[in-house]
Amino acid sequence: MGTSQVLKRVVDALDVETFLLCRDEEEGRALIQSLLKDMGFEDVDVVFAQHVGHGARLRARAYVHRPGDHYGWLEEESS
Repeated sequence: MGTSQVLKRVVDALDVETFLLCRDEEEGRALIQSLLKDMGFEDVDVVFAQHVGHGARLRARAYVHRPGDHYGWLEEESS
């Protein structure tokens, strides 16, 4: 099953947590948003950011579906 097929089964969002090298929390937030947008996610929220030493611990949520969206997983159930 390919990535696009698996994404159709995501009910709401993907959470990504990582540590990125950056000057400050603001740069870290910009970097994680850029990374997820480069991966094809347009709807991204940073839900946690903490600058520590040479980088930041970041958690971001990439929404596949928001409430009321067209859900790909419903199509799978009806097939």
